[in-house]
Amino acid sequence: MINLSLSFPKLTSRQFAWDSAVLFLAVFWLGGSLILDLVVMPMLYTAGMMTSPGFASAGYGLFEVFNHVEMLLSGLILTGVLAMRQAHADCSVEVSGSRSRWALLLAISLVAIALTYTYVLTPYMGALGIALDMPGMIHIIPNTMGWMHGAYWLLEVTKMLVLGALLRLCYIDIAAQFTAKN
Repeated sequence: MINLSLSFPKLTSRQFAWDSAVLFLAVFWLGGSLILDLVVMPMLYTAGMMTSPGFASAGYGLFEVFNHVEMLLSGLILTGVLAMRQAHADCSVEVSGSRSRWALLLAISLVAIALTYTYVLTPYMGALGIALDMPGMIHIIPNTMGWMHGAYWLLEVTKMLVLGALLRLCYIDIAAQFTAKN
């Protein structure tokens, strides 16, 4: 009889490299946000998205998917930061008490931003947009929509700054590991 079982070595928390995983996730999220904000949305706007029928449901669908991806990424980043806190001897991000608290605060704020997008801004903006999308109505954009766009951009800039700070913390950690080996 042939034994077909495979044995895998146990990975330690350092072998998984949580700091590298958090760095990758933050770069992926930052890149996706920049593409959405600086490429996709301006293209849709110049193509006449606001004047076409059904723009509200299309915009809601786009942001609903992206917001759920953001929630997943923020949860994974928070998991990575908590794992680095657990294995603090191996991660210099977590050796310093103040850097550890900053990394945790940044990760929690990313979760809060993603939850705000998903459960506050997108549903309300979608509801206002659907009201504007009714046939036979005069399309006057309410002041609330302008306020919500302002809140969105404020959160978006905050998210980019938080991701940048988290990238800096993780990059310093990874760079220190490479200089220590040489």
